[in-house]
Amino acid sequence: MYHHIKKLMYTVRVDEPDPEFGNMLLEQFGGANGELAAAMQYSIQGLNCPDPARKDLLMDIGTEELSHLEIVGTLARMHLEPMKAFREAGAVDPLVAIAGGGGVNLFNSMGNPWTADYLKITGELDVDLRSNIAAEARAKIVYERLINFCQDAGTKDALQFLMTREITHMKAFAAALESMQLPAFSIGKIPPTPAWVNKFFNDSTGQGDEGESDSRGPWNEGGEWEYVESPALEQFRNRNGASGNGQPEMDGDLPGSETFTEVLAESLHDLLHAEGQLVKALPKLVDAARSPLLKQAFDQHLVETEGQVERLKRVFEEIGVKAKAKPCKGMAGLIEEGEEVIEEGSEKDDVAADLSLIAAAQKVEHYEMSGYLSAKSLATRAGQTQAAMLLGQSLLEEERADKILNRLASELMDEAMSLEKGEAADSEEPEESDLEANADESEGDEAMAAADNLTETKEQARSSRRTAKKKSSR
Repeated sequence: MYHHIKKLMYTVRVDEPDPEFGNMLLEQFGGANGELAAAMQYSIQGLNCPDPARKDLLMDIGTEELSHLEIVGTLARMHLEPMKAFREAGAVDPLVAIAGGGGVNLFNSMGNPWTADYLKITGELDVDLRSNIAAEARAKIVYERLINFCQDAGTKDALQFLMTREITHMKAFAAALESMQLPAFSIGKIPPTPAWVNKFFNDSTGQGDEGESDSRGPWNEGGEWEYVESPALEQFRNRNGASGNGQPEMDGDLPGSETFTEVLAESLHDLLHAEGQLVKALPKLVDAARSPLLKQAFDQHLVETEGQVERLKRVFEEIGVKAKAKPCKGMAGLIEEGEEVIEEGSEKDDVAADLSLIAAAQKVEHYEMSGYLSAKSLATRAGQTQAAMLLGQSLLEEERADKILNRLASELMDEAMSLEKGEAADSEEPEESDLEANADESEGDEAMAAADNLTETKEQARSSRRTAKKKSSR
């Protein structure tokens, strides 16, 4: 049996009603991640649960969610109160103001009615517990966003309480799932097919305009994982003489792989020398940069570049070629140009000097990106899957570094434009005040002296502002 006690689980206080925020709160009243959905989901799961202990857990939390529903409903009603009397407030949501009289109803913030489609109920306790953990996580994020949009202190306190209880419920559901002591990923009773359960298909590939670089991590490598490169491209490979058995070919077995590997090795020798030169050059860029953020970006990329050198050595091991550097004249030229930019920057202001450094650095990034892109393509065609993955990681780092430099350049240009506008505004200030312009000639030298002093004071003020702006830009 249920019994309603006419006291909120958490006292609600609203100092300044905000109808627009009240409308947002309806998301947690009648929305997909709201309290009614949670109360119904857990309670019905509890009705279906054959395990008395975990049924008690589900019914306890489901009942608490009904208490939360009352808290949210009270908060929303108090914020929506102005809709009952003021047309401007009612215009926030005519459905609530006119059809609902400024009160709450089982609608979300967009006026969509609550539906049982929101509920995730399977009748399998472990599956339902996983759904509940996810539901609490989604609700926590919704409360967090509501807090960020809220200005009322009392409302924030109540929302903080509700958000905290979501974490409590997550912990309880997670502990209940763990206590079932089921093997990892054992869903249901029918076991998965061993030949397929640990295959990871690399089904999204591409570089540059065709997409971002492929990435590897514990989700697709190590342990029992078997990485399968681009299964959708197998038909294309088969047309070019692949095995035709429907399975990806082993590393180094593709037609023409020997030729591709030879050209790949030449590219890698060049890249190894290029990265070695850059490791020596980047500290100079760090020293020359004037913006702290630009210094940090160059310093971070120096660490990445040192890692790329080690990664290239691993690629050489993968393809069975000795790691040695071949003089890279292209990188040498770019670095020489960068040193000229550093020298010329000593005579420029901070923004101009940093923009020149970024331009020089981006030339280097684009040179490296093209090198890694072609090397990865060669490795892929040669059937060197692991080598292609390693090269793809370095390519991704170069692309990310280029984006960071783009963003910093944009910010510096905005700053330069702002400074120029400020100086232009200073130059348009009148040189004489009304007092100066209308000074009575009969006052003679005394009036002229006062005007001269006022003009001098303005010039000093403008000079101080310009100096402050330049220091700020540094």
